[in-house]
Amino acid sequence: MSQYPPENTPGGWGQPGGQGTPPPGYGPPPGGYGAPQEPGYGYGQPPGYGQQPPGGYGNLPPFPGGPGSNVPPPGGAPIPNYLWQSIVVTILCCIPAGIVAIVNSTRVQSRQQMGDIQGALDASKKAKTWCIVSLVAGLVVTVIYIILIASGAMDVSASYSSD
Repeated sequence: MSQYPPENTPGGWGQPGGQGTPPPGYGPPPGGYGAPQEPGYGYGQPPGYGQQPPGGYGNLPPFPGGPGSNVPPPGGAPIPNYLWQSIVVTILCCIPAGIVAIVNSTRVQSRQQMGDIQGALDASKKAKTWCIVSLVAGLVVTVIYIILIASGAMDVSASYSSD
């Protein structure tokens, strides 16, 4: 980076054989040091700073549900993820269907954070469905077990005979 010579040395700004006037933002401020500054002199934000350029940032579409998006989040309500229900039915009812419910329930929040509202709603619906499937499967197995015990087809006594 090149340095401009100081103003009070021979060949400085405004001196014979010097550089002329300093570019805007260099040298003493107008009116000298300590004088009130005019807007736009010295450091500061360049014009247009913080504004989106015309045509956007590349070819990326706006973030769905985010600033500048034309897709608002549905009703502003959070999307249910059914995580605790998935864990309960996995432990108490049916492990395979419960695991599928847990996987789908963990996808809800990550998809919502990425802006994929439709994907989050779909994962929420699948998590709810698999929670219901797991609950029904657990209830059916329990009812069949109770019927078999009541009919005498299964012996649940804990008596052992030793010969």
